[in-house]
Amino acid sequence: MTVETEPQSESPSEALSGNRADVIVVGAGPAGSATAYHLARAGLDVLLLEKTEFPREKVCGDGLTPRAVKQLVAMGVDISEEAGWLRNKGLRIIGGGVRLQLDWPDLASFPDYGLVRKRDDFDEQLARQAQKAGARLYERCNVGAPIVDDRTGRITGVKARLGEDKREVTFHAPLVVAADGNSSRLSLGMGLHRREDRPMGVAVRTYFESPRHDDDYLESWLELWDRRGPQDRLLPGYGWIFGMGDGTSNVGLGVLNTSASFKELDWREILKAWCASMPEDWGYTPENMTGPIRGAALPMAFNRQPHYTRGLLLVGDAGGLVNPFNGEGIAYAMESGQLAAEIIVQAQSRATPAQRELALQRYPRVLKDTYGGYYTLGRAFVKLIGNPKVMQIATQRGLTHPLLMKFTLKLLANLTDPTGGDAMDRVINGLSKVAPKA
Repeated sequence: MTVETEPQSESPSEALSGNRADVIVVGAGPAGSATAYHLARAGLDVLLLEKTEFPREKVCGDGLTPRAVKQLVAMGVDISEEAGWLRNKGLRIIGGGVRLQLDWPDLASFPDYGLVRKRDDFDEQLARQAQKAGARLYERCNVGAPIVDDRTGRITGVKARLGEDKREVTFHAPLVVAADGNSSRLSLGMGLHRREDRPMGVAVRTYFESPRHDDDYLESWLELWDRRGPQDRLLPGYGWIFGMGDGTSNVGLGVLNTSASFKELDWREILKAWCASMPEDWGYTPENMTGPIRGAALPMAFNRQPHYTRGLLLVGDAGGLVNPFNGEGIAYAMESGQLAAEIIVQAQSRATPAQRELALQRYPRVLKDTYGGYYTLGRAFVKLIGNPKVMQIATQRGLTHPLLMKFTLKLLANLTDPTGGDAMDRVINGLSKVAPKA
């Protein structure tokens, strides 16, 4: 197995002479970079193919929960303040006339703090970490169709256009990981389509220069109103304000497709209207906006399956791993990348093709054992809050009970100790265990 010693992106000519590997990972977002990192650390030769060039823009709230922090630590990323990371203590929840500040829970399994970092810089940090581990990163590598063996139907590589001149090139490997996001052209090329019975969300956000840039709590507004019609409507979603520590705030909203008004509303206009309702001294005004309003889809609750078939594994958004409770995707992208890497490493050690295939077929079962029951609870949750009356009652009455909200924070952020823990952990873990793992 070959390992690159210098973390440099390869040129088209170098790629053409080294286009075979043990594993190809398509997409260098959090899922792909985590997968490539753990594979390379185990000694496998990994190609990491990214269609754009770093740094590059991605729509995100930029807030990382303790779940994501744990994965950064596992990848050896320097998460110190000196390295540009802003820590946060927990979540501030606003709704129903109540303002409640909740610290991240004190757990053995996860740290008690979150982080904030812009996605363009964050993703590059992870990709460079994968390179340092030995992965071969090709930027400006636009992957097109999968290469499929006519006899077996298995994927054996990918076709791509590489570099400024968009030179056609093929890459070959016995295993390919689709980490190419919500649209996942690679998955579609293998006949894997989205499940329409799973929830989808949309995230819309922008940045403002603001005196609130150094807030050490993530802020979530549970009441998101559309006030543009003759009657105010409560929407199924939430708004957020995350201080970036650099003079700006990330302000955005996440909305679920469980609302009857999901397709008809202009979410960018709703974000503008929501910002206009903020106190003027916060600075969330058009003249303080530092970038355009951008939006992205949030694929939730295993909305593309199976997660392994014919040599292709799905990680992150490509497999619909966004948490339906809170719209968090980065932690699950990185976790699924680590799980996929562990399965691949074990499969590569088997003596025969049949034994390797048996090991690889464990991957969907591992994902369902890990998240299936919890995501089933989340699907029920998004159906409930799709009803504006349910959402309004939950907001107005639930926030007045701090103990209930502490439980809700653990549930929505999926932060429990799997063994031991307190009574809340045991209830959440028990519910996730008995719920169907669909």
